[in-house]
Amino acid sequence: MNIKDMLPGRGKKRQQIMDEVIKDLCRPDSYREVYYSPEHGQPMPSAEVLSEFMDELKSVLFPGYYGNSEISPEAMSYYLGSGIDRIYTLLGDQIRRGYCFLCHLNGQDSCDDCDDLAIDLAGKFISTLPRIRSFLARDVQAAFHGDPAAKSLGEIIFCYPSILALIHYRVAHELYHLKVDLIPRIISEMAHSRTGIDIHPGAEIGSDFFIDHGTGTVIGETCIIGNNVRLYHGVTLGARSFPKNDSGVLIKGEPRHPIVEDNVIIYSGATILGRVTIGQGSVIGGNAWLTESVPPNTRLFQGKKD
Repeated sequence: MNIKDMLPGRGKKRQQIMDEVIKDLCRPDSYREVYYSPEHGQPMPSAEVLSEFMDELKSVLFPGYYGNSEISPEAMSYYLGSGIDRIYTLLGDQIRRGYCFLCHLNGQDSCDDCDDLAIDLAGKFISTLPRIRSFLARDVQAAFHGDPAAKSLGEIIFCYPSILALIHYRVAHELYHLKVDLIPRIISEMAHSRTGIDIHPGAEIGSDFFIDHGTGTVIGETCIIGNNVRLYHGVTLGARSFPKNDSGVLIKGEPRHPIVEDNVIIYSGATILGRVTIGQGSVIGGNAWLTESVPPNTRLFQGKKD
């Protein structure tokens, strides 16, 4: 204890302050909206465990680059088998926790089927790993062919923030489509906090996708992005407005973000808002502000079409 706290009256005053604050913070009206009460005694999902899950998953998707860098082709099946078994276990537990975290919204009165549901969804996710790897391999190739500064595929896998963001997005997107609760958002926000690239797991993104530099890029929930699209840092694919129902509550789930067709390039700082379509083959210049659709093969710079 600090010597000052031992002075006459000092410790008593400190205790009085603490007692008053604790009393106020324990009032139900104070913590009602910020307190997590475990449903059916189940803990909430763990960001630390999901981070371990993603690390294990990266070692399966990119063997040798992550995890054991000395893995040989002869030992590949054993290495991947061990990793996938661990992924299965970690994910099943986290899916169950996420389901229980929101079960009051799903109308669940008990968790009798949570374990079976979690294991079933974990298995369905595991089945998507070949597709996830295929997409990511093409994303890496797109980065290599789209950036003259890239010296090798390994450099891109190790160093490029867009690849880290896309690993998390491709994983979160599959879980999102499986209707897994909460976990997809946690996984996508892990990458957001590390890279500054914000991709909602609900967005639909085609193959050969590349975000150069990446910081500040935002891709909204209902975006649809085609194949061979390149974005630069600071691009926003966002919503123009947020409609409300008769009670003044936001209407959620409606298409409200842009559609970007194949072979489009959008340069840094461009802002595209609302359910507009950027036609295939178009080039949108830096700092452009768009709230209307543009036809295919448009070249638009600072609001001027070429």
